[in-house]
Amino acid sequence: MELSGLGPVPYAGMLLAELGADVLRVDRPGGGRVLMPADRELLHRSRPCAAVDLKHPDGRDLVLRLLADADVLVEGLRPGVTERLGLGPDDALARNPRLVYARMTGWGQAGPRAAEAGHDINYLGLTGALHAVGPAERPVPPLNIAADFGGGSLFLVVGVLAALLERGVSGRGQVVDAAMVDGASSLVTMVQGMLGAGLWRDRREANLLDGGAPFYTTYACADGRFVAVGALEPQFHARLLEGLGLTGRLGAQHDVAAWPEHRRVMAEVFATRTRDDWAAHFAGTDACVTPVLGLTEAPHDPHLAARRSYVEVDGVAQPGLAPRFSRTPGAVRSGPRLPGEDTRAALTAWGIADDEVQRLLAGGVVTQAGESA
Repeated sequence: MELSGLGPVPYAGMLLAELGADVLRVDRPGGGRVLMPADRELLHRSRPCAAVDLKHPDGRDLVLRLLADADVLVEGLRPGVTERLGLGPDDALARNPRLVYARMTGWGQAGPRAAEAGHDINYLGLTGALHAVGPAERPVPPLNIAADFGGGSLFLVVGVLAALLERGVSGRGQVVDAAMVDGASSLVTMVQGMLGAGLWRDRREANLLDGGAPFYTTYACADGRFVAVGALEPQFHARLLEGLGLTGRLGAQHDVAAWPEHRRVMAEVFATRTRDDWAAHFAGTDACVTPVLGLTEAPHDPHLAARRSYVEVDGVAQPGLAPRFSRTPGAVRSGPRLPGEDTRAALTAWGIADDEVQRLLAGGVVTQAGESA
């Protein structure tokens, strides 16, 4: 069961559903705060949605009844909210001691900031990750993929799966505290190691992987579009220089003092041809040069198309399923489901009798989209 929220929680629910889990998303009647039209909220795809009033005693009791037979609950409310609703870990685990109760928050369940609001940029800012990203002049947020989805959703899913494996040994459920600030901190473990080893300077655009190196950055082309260059290893760097016609013209690859001059020379060469010209020029080589595609271009890239990395659902191109399995392939099961679109069918599938569903609908405890009480 997924208690509907924004960003990290629905993304985790989507991943679990498309990997094969039977996920029921529970939203409030009428739906909660939305960032886009409900039928375009791709994070709500692939699982049914029932609308339940969690503040109504019968709504709380309904959820507890459903959790009695569930394996996992995923929720992303502020610390203490589910406890006040009577749906906290103690309440749920009393009904089902085998339940994995997974909690997704920004700051975690404890700590001085636990009750504060925040977003991806705030969690990144506290971990040092944001400080390391962007041009030298200022940090730049890498969309909201680093803390929300990388440090949040993916760590939540790992925690859920690990807890389920452990339950196979102990027979007991437990609480998973997945904090985006913890996950974002974990994601920069390698960089922290490089810093401790004296191989990283604590400023932007001054290091191997932050755009400081002329062989690991982006370059503008003649048409104003960009290519990405990632020629880290010496053999790949040699192929890069060969493709640019610069073999023998630059000094040692890792002469940091010479990096600004190397970048200037490379920039001049890349500016002489269009992005797609360079993409074709370097295709099939180990120079590690690729075009920087726009969001509308990506689904049409030949490699991504061959792998079906993008799928079309209800006329909308969108990322498909990852990772992939040889024997039990997952799938994008459906487009986004509206709040309460599946209340009747989902509750029935989860063992609630038809007359009980009708009573809950009549009392406004649950709602079915398109129907009045």
